[in-house]
Amino acid sequence: MLSTQSFGDTGKMKEYHYTGPVEQRFSPYTFNGGTVLAVAGEDFAIVASDTRLSEGYSIHSRDSPKCYKLTDTTVIGCSGFHGDCLTLTKIIDARLKMYKHSNNKAMTSGAIAAMLSTILYGRRFFPYYVYNIIGGLDEEGKGAVYSFDPVGSYQRDTYKAGGSASAMLQPLLDNQIGFKNMEGVQHVPLNLEKAEQLVKDVFISAAERDVYTGDALRICVVTKDGITEQTIPLRKD
Repeated sequence: MLSTQSFGDTGKMKEYHYTGPVEQRFSPYTFNGGTVLAVAGEDFAIVASDTRLSEGYSIHSRDSPKCYKLTDTTVIGCSGFHGDCLTLTKIIDARLKMYKHSNNKAMTSGAIAAMLSTILYGRRFFPYYVYNIIGGLDEEGKGAVYSFDPVGSYQRDTYKAGGSASAMLQPLLDNQIGFKNMEGVQHVPLNLEKAEQLVKDVFISAAERDVYTGDALRICVVTKDGITEQTIPLRKD
């Protein structure tokens, strides 16, 4: 270790220590928080997200929903790095327009899920830091949910949570919708009214415990009649 001496403004001698080279690191990613959720029923699908955009302990925006309409029967929820979310949704939108011009019809939810898988896998060495959940209606008009990891692996689910509060929401959905590890319980089919109320309840609970989830809840309901949206306030602290 080397040391040097110099004189400060007061005339007193100050001592500086050189400890060697300092490594500077840069990360192309950051986590902007937020939670997304999708639930599928017999003839409907719900995709919901909060509207908080944050970084660390700073809130950048209180009105940044993470649900994006793709077609009249498909909605995608994206959480993770907001820059990658915007880039990915723009790429998907462009691919959907190309498909519609070429085939004169809109892409189905299952086809969108397969396309998104190839887009994500194509960037596997420098992946989009995005956790995607697609909700919509399949070719038979039944609700479908597709969940993805950042490099393209995906599967069809009945319900799925992703984002910063997913560890809190998923067990609750397993209990209320999947009836996991429950004995002597009647498996009642999920209707639209119960699903909407359940989504509101789990997000209200998540906002109490997760600092990255809050401000407002955006709910997108997909049915054969189209997509309807509603916004419910959450706690803002």
